[in-house]
Amino acid sequence: MTDMSSAGRQLPDRLDNPLKSAVLSWESLLVLVALAIFVGNSFASPYFLNPWSLSDLTFNFTEKGLIALAMALVIITGEIDLSVASIIALASTLMGFALHTFGVPTPVLVLVGVLTGLGCGAFNGFLVTVLKLPSIVVTIGTMSLFRGLAYIILGDRSYGGYPRDFAWFGQGYIGDSVISFELVLFAVAAVLFYVLLHHTNFGRRVFAIGNNATAAQFSGVRVDRIKFVLFCLTGLMSGLAAVLLTARLGSTRPSIAQGFELDVITMVVLGGVSILGGAGSIIGVVIAALIIGLVTFGLGLLNVPGIVMSIFTGSLLIVVIALPILYKMWKERRA
Repeated sequence: MTDMSSAGRQLPDRLDNPLKSAVLSWESLLVLVALAIFVGNSFASPYFLNPWSLSDLTFNFTEKGLIALAMALVIITGEIDLSVASIIALASTLMGFALHTFGVPTPVLVLVGVLTGLGCGAFNGFLVTVLKLPSIVVTIGTMSLFRGLAYIILGDRSYGGYPRDFAWFGQGYIGDSVISFELVLFAVAAVLFYVLLHHTNFGRRVFAIGNNATAAQFSGVRVDRIKFVLFCLTGLMSGLAAVLLTARLGSTRPSIAQGFELDVITMVVLGGVSILGGAGSIIGVVIAALIIGLVTFGLGLLNVPGIVMSIFTGSLLIVVIALPILYKMWKERRA
């Protein structure tokens, strides 16, 4: 695990000089990649550097990035949640149902979305921590369950007609600037998650669980309770993303957020979080979210089909997971 952790965070080895370690860190490499993609996009399309185009760029990663922040903690503990996109679908559907059936105001709509996400996350956490089921199996099951419930409620129909003040959550800007509300919310959430993971006892326990859950349990860490909280937190962030996405699109369909889970996991793993658990950083996840946003927005400006974007994301996920393993094999052969 130590080799995997160092491979996921630094290239190629931990160095004695702190400055060299910072310069050659995985996060620094991601910054260079982001800058290269930014420059490439600026040459590829004359519209890319327009302030409003750059503002629209943020919508390509903020909603997924919010979920990725919580997903990072789940994966660091050695678990995973594949149901996040389906949680968005169910939360969005229930918001539309509440609006068209009971005519609830915007605050209640937001509450319905967030609480639905929290409830779904708690259900996942219960199955994993109380019934001791593998998280990958549980969340594959609930991925179908939650979206299936959305299809049962809506069928082939769609919900629309959301209030104007509700639409502001997904389409609003701060004052007269080009800075979207979603971007500000993502930035605030990133700071909070950074402090939580890297500067609190809770964060240290998360890393301890990922490195050795049994040892952490014998050290007094309440492993199941922390994992349950993290699944609830991931569900909560998925519910929040459902509010933002529904407000931005102005409508609800059972197929909403299809494929979001792939992008979220790619952001987390690309950000340096070890898929085996025990290592990772919020800064890396934030930069990786920006990279995914830059790539998808740039491809969109070039009218590249969505299926090509999916192929790119899937290939990127495989490469990022394989790199630390290949590096470890190469290092062992050298030794």
